[in-house]
Amino acid sequence: MTLTIDSAIGERKNDVLGHLRSRTLELLGEINRTFGSTQFKKRAAAINKALAAERVKLETVVQQVATREDWSFVDQTKARLMLMHCTNAVMLEGRNEVWPYEYMAFSRRIGELWEPFVTTCFDLPVRDNVTLFVPPLFEDVRKRLANEVRQFIQNLSIGDNDKKALLKYYDQVWQLVTSGEIKLELDLHFIADGVRNVVDCKSGFGSNEKGNTNRLLLVASIYRNIEKETYRCMLFVRSKEDENNNYLQTLKKSGLWEVYCGTETYPKVLEFSGFDLGKWISTNIDWKNDLSADFYNHLTTNGLDKYLAW
Repeated sequence: MTLTIDSAIGERKNDVLGHLRSRTLELLGEINRTFGSTQFKKRAAAINKALAAERVKLETVVQQVATREDWSFVDQTKARLMLMHCTNAVMLEGRNEVWPYEYMAFSRRIGELWEPFVTTCFDLPVRDNVTLFVPPLFEDVRKRLANEVRQFIQNLSIGDNDKKALLKYYDQVWQLVTSGEIKLELDLHFIADGVRNVVDCKSGFGSNEKGNTNRLLLVASIYRNIEKETYRCMLFVRSKEDENNNYLQTLKKSGLWEVYCGTETYPKVLEFSGFDLGKWISTNIDWKNDLSADFYNHLTTNGLDKYLAW
């Protein structure tokens, strides 16, 4: 049966799941002919790529129909979230079938899947005064700050030799800061009530998050020093606060980041986007019944079902 695309598709989970599972059977036939049974990594990558492409096709049709029929932003967001969730469920099943998930791979994958649920609510915000913006380039920020400080040093009532010494040390500090790549782009950037908000979404903070924690501290401190605009840095974390380690507490105590964990994130999404993501998730996501029985049993047997707490 052909999947019908209308404004109620965001309510028809079983139809979308059925369509995607049928499509996966077709895709698996081709993938299995291309890659041998021992090439499980390539088969897994091929399944993910093929299903991601299928979702893009469906989203294109949804967008075209929504524009023609003038769907509300709420209905469009519900449709996009439903396509995303159903694709994720079938994609996880397909990958596990050819390459069973273990702890590291599944926790990382869930983090990759959760972040778009947050950001999608801002693509078509229900609130009228919320707009996305392009994050600044670090090179532009660096030049602006450097010129301001150099001008300040030049205007100091000190001798030329002292000015040269200060400028030399200042340039040395910049060389240390710019010795590695610095990217100011995070997961979400939007303007609300005249404030530029930057958001980073994380599944959780584990023992391997030291480098990322240091990067986030640096990025937030740079945003705080951009004087021409006011920036607010927020961290949305999928897991509950007590399920994270000290790296999260370092960010929380820094004064640079506002941290929201677990279900604390969804009221903030509602506040800024106008879409009640928490309610949508509780109404529409039921992992135990949305996933195949065999796959869900694999997750529970291996203690991986805890990552499904959204």
